[in-house]
Amino acid sequence: MVSSAQGDHGSMHSNGSTYNSNGTEERLDEFRSVLGKPDGDLLKIVSIGAGAWGSVFAALLQDAYGQFREKFQIRIWRRAGRSVDRSTAEHLFEVINSREDVLRRLIRRCAYLKYVEGRLGDRTLYADEILRDGFCLNMIDTPLCPLKVVTNLQEAVWDADIVINGLPSTETREVFEEISRYWKERITVPIIISLAKGVEAALDPIPRIITPTQMIQCATGLPVENILYLGGPNIASEIYNKEYANARICGAEKWRKSLAKFLRQPHFIVWDNSDLVTHEVMGGLKNVYAIGAGMVASLTNESATSKSVYFSHCTSEMIFITHLLAEEPERLAGPLLADTYVTLLKGRNAWYGQMLAKGDLSPDMGDSIKGKGMIQGVSAVGAFYALLSQPSLSIMRPDQNKPVVPVELCPILKTLYKILIKREVSVQAILQALRDETMNDPRERIEIAQSHAFYRPSLLSKS
Repeated sequence: MVSSAQGDHGSMHSNGSTYNSNGTEERLDEFRSVLGKPDGDLLKIVSIGAGAWGSVFAALLQDAYGQFREKFQIRIWRRAGRSVDRSTAEHLFEVINSREDVLRRLIRRCAYLKYVEGRLGDRTLYADEILRDGFCLNMIDTPLCPLKVVTNLQEAVWDADIVINGLPSTETREVFEEISRYWKERITVPIIISLAKGVEAALDPIPRIITPTQMIQCATGLPVENILYLGGPNIASEIYNKEYANARICGAEKWRKSLAKFLRQPHFIVWDNSDLVTHEVMGGLKNVYAIGAGMVASLTNESATSKSVYFSHCTSEMIFITHLLAEEPERLAGPLLADTYVTLLKGRNAWYGQMLAKGDLSPDMGDSIKGKGMIQGVSAVGAFYALLSQPSLSIMRPDQNKPVVPVELCPILKTLYKILIKREVSVQAILQALRDETMNDPRERIEIAQSHAFYRPSLLSKS
């Protein structure tokens, strides 16, 4: 069922922040006009998945446009039944009591008592229940505005104008296959905005990468022009706390420019770009190397020298790989390095690498981690390794004058595969890889990529 999202509207957000609403309604009206929405017909948006970024994205739109109740509606879908454990309930109670604005809001909504009972262990709280009050289970320390939550997928999507994919890439295909069954009788074609950054590898009939937007297109049969990707160098909690950030919405011109204008806010600048799949793949690639960065940071007690050595090698491998994937890889250098940088600083993949190195987590525990959600870099390691191990992609190695598969020139990727996927070496192996005296200068790897006809359009399903 859908809950009622009550809270302060207008210039004061329910999380206590303020927003200059000048031009907001005009921007909403302009976008409604682009979609052909008549007066009295709500613009309906639903976010599928309630991880940190999906929840924040929904909350940003609620904060910006939720006050226009006769024109706009946003809801968020998550599965019902996920309970909140006692330690998380205790921490949530501390967060609530540390924020006067949140405390007053819950008291006004007659919702405070259940958090007291949860803290005492007298009541079980549920993830969809606390999300209605603005608490994302993967981001407890950052209260959001109240959200309208739906736990029935069919109810959530059947008449949505825009669907936000906030799911991990590992769940995207399955959920959108279910969604497609609910859309069989639809007359209008919805717009999909995917936030997912993971990838899969398909090896037959030819090696290629499969991205979340491609999974969605395959599952639903929607026209490619109606499926877009949004990503950028940002941390979800910081964006909601109004740290200045930017992102790109990538896809067909039919929708991306009007969506970029609609999504833009004073602290969140959205640009547009036509290269959908390549930006998606780069979003997945940086997660691979962020895990290794976390390992190195922890194993060396945050040694600046060791981290810089790792950064030199990992960026050279990423440049090498982008030359395989992109016809003009230099155009991706800025966005890729920016996204990599912020992920190394504060992303969940780097955190995961640190926890592995400290022994607080192990690869055997899987890649879905309490309080963090899905660590998408793990599956991406497997995907990129499988793809770059294919003999059909072999290249000539100048120093040995013989063909090798591309992964042989990516020692960091090889080592992460052995640690995370094969689980045949310890986390310490990442340092051994960096200290290998036979390892080539990172510059040579880049020179190899730049001096050969590397680009393989088939890898991104381009002909």
